[in-house]
Amino acid sequence: MTEFSRRRALISGGGLAALGALVATSPAQARSLVGWNWSPSRSVVGTGDGGDPHRVWDSEADPLLEALFDRGVIGKVNELLWNWERNDQSLPNGLPSDLREFMEHARRLPEWADHDKLDRAAEFNKSRGSCLNVCNGLGGGLLATAIPKEARAVYYSAGGADMEDRVAKTSLFGFAVGSLDAYRPEGTCVVECVKTRLVHAAVRHLLPQSPHWAGRAAEEIPISQEDMLVTWHTLPTFAMRTMREWEVPISDGDAEAYLHLWQVTAYLLGIADEYIPATWDAAYAQSDQILARNMGPTPEGVKLTDILLGQLAEQTSPASLSRPQCNAMARYLIGDRVADWDGIQREPLWDRVIPEAWTMLVKFREGLVPLPAVPEIAWTIDEAMRQYLLLHLTKGEETKIEIPTHNRPE
Repeated sequence: MTEFSRRRALISGGGLAALGALVATSPAQARSLVGWNWSPSRSVVGTGDGGDPHRVWDSEADPLLEALFDRGVIGKVNELLWNWERNDQSLPNGLPSDLREFMEHARRLPEWADHDKLDRAAEFNKSRGSCLNVCNGLGGGLLATAIPKEARAVYYSAGGADMEDRVAKTSLFGFAVGSLDAYRPEGTCVVECVKTRLVHAAVRHLLPQSPHWAGRAAEEIPISQEDMLVTWHTLPTFAMRTMREWEVPISDGDAEAYLHLWQVTAYLLGIADEYIPATWDAAYAQSDQILARNMGPTPEGVKLTDILLGQLAEQTSPASLSRPQCNAMARYLIGDRVADWDGIQREPLWDRVIPEAWTMLVKFREGLVPLPAVPEIAWTIDEAMRQYLLLHLTKGEETKIEIPTHNRPE
């Protein structure tokens, strides 16, 4: 089976069609049919107890955040962390001692981190920025809205009430991972990962207190290790499969470096070593097992999708990208089945035009990449577009990832 047909089978129909209706109506039953059997021998450390990540959360961050909430210090912590931005920056004075101890440990790269690979991944991001932005930004975001647990967690948490702010903060994280200095001293990726890990722990504490979420969710605690892995696979795994489908030329070394970038990112987000895939084959196998069974339609996902695509059309208005064109690009990226789950309207004209136009654009751009100075020019254009999108989302105001203090207001 080709990579194209394999991805479509898993995401757009085929294998997902056989499991999709079951996932949509009974995730627990779907889990019983396809249990966790991914071996920790395929992880970055090659060992582990093989426990089901569906019942594992963050044993270090979760009790810490609960204690910080009980002491009523979250507001003060957010103030102190506001200007903590660079990877090499010391933690601010005044942090609670237990939080400081946790963060000093959480900010360290894993022993297996390879700086040469991280540097090579930065160069890969530089040369493939447009494809990665589309795959991770639009594609990953729309796959996430078709994951019921994630859609509900986003919708009923504080971020669901202001999606522009929520998307802006998610973009800060994504841009940090994709930047040229992501894990260098002057970069920000370590900071954004550690702050995001604290946010996840806060949501695990807060969201079960929401009667709206509790009345809709199948689980008692959100954002398990499996949930984080599912989200992870909507980003690098989906991006690599999609770029392979588009026939983007990617060397084995570049592919390995790009995977390593996301392996380190997974570790800093609090995903246990034994669940982080060591190779792309291991990542594909893990994704095949857990992604389909965690996907399906929800009213919350449809609402979030409508907001995201509406924002995209507004953000790209200088380039005259209309909402019908955004709809068609989204459907092309994620396939008909997921697009229907997300409530994305069909566009008879653009649904035919966009796949052909995008394929031609990718082939044209990739044909130019090996030429002198083209990667630098392409990166400059991609970076300008990222900064424009962030400026639009933040309305020119400084935006940073903060620990939430409440759920979505009534």
